[in-house]
Amino acid sequence: MPLVEVERWLDHLGSCSPCYRDFSELRKVREVHRRRTLFAIAASILVAGAIAGWVLIQRHNETVLTQTAVLDLRNRSASRSPEQSMGEQPLKLRRRFSQLNIYLPLGSPEGAYEVRIVTTDGDSLLNTGGVARLNEGVTSLQVRGGALFARPGPYSLQIRKPPSEWNSYPLVLR
Repeated sequence: MPLVEVERWLDHLGSCSPCYRDFSELRKVREVHRRRTLFAIAASILVAGAIAGWVLIQRHNETVLTQTAVLDLRNRSASRSPEQSMGEQPLKLRRRFSQLNIYLPLGSPEGAYEVRIVTTDGDSLLNTGGVARLNEGVTSLQVRGGALFARPGPYSLQIRKPPSEWNSYPLVLR
């Protein structure tokens, strides 16, 4: 509306109470709509920021390798079959680690050992080895790890001192 026409309406609004009341209501409705729009935009920005922050934290946590993972087999009984024995809780291991310390069952001799993590179908995810050492009555085996590109779920940890058979322990990757 041109400025010349606005002047005529301003004079009328200043003198006509019903028109001024209608104009005030329209102005209030417009202000409420404007505030709602600004609130929706601010809420959207906060939600997008929260989601982006969560994604960044998740990515950061996935790329950070746990320095050392520990599996304690000292009070466990070994199984020669890959099936999980009933009543025994599975070992828990994160899928990313730089070193794996395994405390072998009591009475395990020192020496070279082979370690592998296998699926329930017998497919191998990790094949490694190391030398077990006896320290203060505990035989421990340190092996290099890495990222296991596998889904979280049930697996088997298998250990053997060549040429012996594989001993299996139930394992859950997280």
